Amino acid sequence: MSVAEFLRQRAVEVAVTGSYSLPRWYDCEGKLRTFACRTKRVSPFRMIVDVPVVGKIGERVTSYFEDFGEFQCTISATLKAGFLMELDMTRARRAWMSEKLTWLEKKQKDASVQDLRRDARFVPQASHTFLTLADGSSHPCFVIDVSTAGVAVSSEYDPPVGTPLAVGACVGRVIRKFHNGFAIKFAEKQQRDDLVRLIVRSAALQSA
Repeated sequence: MSVAEFLRQRAVEVAVTGSYSLPRWYDCEGKLRTFACRTKRVSPFRMIVDVPVVGKIGERVTSYFEDFGEFQCTISATLKAGFLMELDMTRARRAWMSEKLTWLEKKQKDASVQDLRRDARFVPQASHTFLTLADGSSHPCFVIDVSTAGVAVSSEYDPPVGTPLAVGACVGRVIRKFHNGFAIKFAEKQQRDDLVRLIVRSAALQSA
């Protein structure tokens, strides 16, 4: 199915963080790499996800989402920074998925109390930015979440712990790696109101 056709179907616009793996991506130890992703539009049959590494049409994908569980999927269409996945599941699980989406849609409309912790993490609306290394080279990355103290990202680039770099215009250092990405601590704590503007850099800004 094309993205245009899916946009005409009944679905829920919901952002759920997850992870996925593609069949041809391995790390230096020969293990299948896992990347972070986030849903943009979901139905009981398919979903559009925002991703750091776009697969090919027809490829099989294994994905996991905290709210939905694990899926075996097939990529049916690609976007610049994402793809449309056809979900393989039983009729019973589709019925469960439909109920879950109805619940999430209602939850979205219910004003919830915001997390007011000092370094509370949040998910920016714009998911893609660039990492800039000390040698001036740059690599695209996907923002998992961010706080005033640091940011978690997922990228095709896989730096060792301790690597100094900039995320957008924020300078920091890789302090931790996890199964689908790595954490960067900023050299200086940032103002929350400035974070998204400083971190999210378009390709045009990056090359300027």
